[in-house]
Amino acid sequence: MPSLNTNAAVISGSGLWNPEHIITNAELVAAYNGWADKYNNDHGADIKAGKLEAKPKSSIEFIEKASGIKQRFVYVKEGILDIERMRPVIPERPENVISDQAEMALHAARDAMDAANKKATDIDAVIVSCAYTQRAYPAIAIEVQNALGINGFGFDMLVACSAATFALHRAYEMVFAGTARSVLVINPELTTPQINYCDRDSHFIFGDVATAMIVERADACTAAHCYDIISTQALTQFSSNVRSNVSYLSRAHDVDPFGADKLFHQDGRKVFKEVCPLAEKHIRNHVEAKGFTVSQIRRWWLHQANINMNTLIGKKLLGREATSEEAPIVLDRYANTASAGSIIAFHLYHQDLKKGDLGVLCSFGAGYSIGSLLLRKH
Repeated sequence: MPSLNTNAAVISGSGLWNPEHIITNAELVAAYNGWADKYNNDHGADIKAGKLEAKPKSSIEFIEKASGIKQRFVYVKEGILDIERMRPVIPERPENVISDQAEMALHAARDAMDAANKKATDIDAVIVSCAYTQRAYPAIAIEVQNALGINGFGFDMLVACSAATFALHRAYEMVFAGTARSVLVINPELTTPQINYCDRDSHFIFGDVATAMIVERADACTAAHCYDIISTQALTQFSSNVRSNVSYLSRAHDVDPFGADKLFHQDGRKVFKEVCPLAEKHIRNHVEAKGFTVSQIRRWWLHQANINMNTLIGKKLLGREATSEEAPIVLDRYANTASAGSIIAFHLYHQDLKKGDLGVLCSFGAGYSIGSLLLRKH
C-alpha cells in the first residue's frame, strides 16, 4: 500500500438531522393527481383546442421505478399536499430570530461535534455548503458560527449536489495548509421550497435534511472512528440539463420570480446518459491515480439521487452490481437530499469498517459537478 501522510487531515465526526415530518409516495401522488385533475378540468376547453397540454398522472409505481424513492422527510408538511397551494407553508421569521436553515444546521453540527469530541473552542472555521441558501447575506455559516460560539471565520458555498464534497475539499486544504486546526462543514439542505410540486417528472425527487462533518488535524483527533483523507478530486463541466434560475434579477427582468423555470427542472434522460459515464471515469481515475485499484475499495458512499444511476455506476466500476454493503442506499428513505446524500450514507454506514479499509465518498450533480474523497479508516 502506498505510504500516506498521516499527519495531514482526517474526517473525525459526522452528524445527521432530519425533520419529523414524512411524506410517502402515496400521499404525494394523491395530491399531485388531485391537482392535475383540477388543472385539466379548469383548462378543458384550451386542452381540447390544442392550446394547452393536459397534465399527466403520476403513480407510486412510476416514482419507484424512476428513482427508487419511497418517502422523504420535509421541513414543513403543511401546504405541500394542498392542491390549492402545492408548496410548503413556512412563515417568515423576524431578523432577530435564528433562520430556518441555521436552525437545521445546528442540529447536525452538534451531532458531528459530539462524534468528533470537539468543542466550539477547538474549531476555527465553519462552512455551510448546500444547493440553496435562504438569503444572500449575512452568511448562514456566520450565523451558525455565532450560535455555536465558535471564533474564527465562516462562509457559505453553493455547488448544487456537489456542495458537500467541494466543501470537504476546502476544509481538507485549510487543515493541510495549517490555516485551520479543525473545520466544521455543514449541509442544511432545505430543498422543498424549490420543488415544483406541479411537475410530474420532478415532484417526488427531493427531501429536506441536514448533515455535518468535522475535518481536523490527524494528530489532534480523539474520535472513536476517523478517516484519513488520502486524496480529493473535483471536476466541473458546464451543462444546463439540471437547472434552477431563482434569482434576485427576476425583479429587474419583470418576470415571475417563482415561475416553473425558476424552480428545479432537468432533462433527466440526458443527465442519466451523460453523468453516469462521467462519474464512473472520475471515480476510477481518482482511485487509480493514487496507486489503488477499484477492487480494493471496501465502501462506496455515493451521491443519492437515483437508484438507477447508482446501480449503473456500480456495475461499470465493479463489473457487477454492487451489494448494499459495498454501496449503501439511503435515498429510498430520504429521497434526493441534494449534496447531503453521500454524507448520510457515510454517517449511517462507516462505523463497521476496520482499520486500513478504503472508501470513496463521491457526489455528482448540476453543473455538471463531481467531487470525491479517497478515505482510509484510521
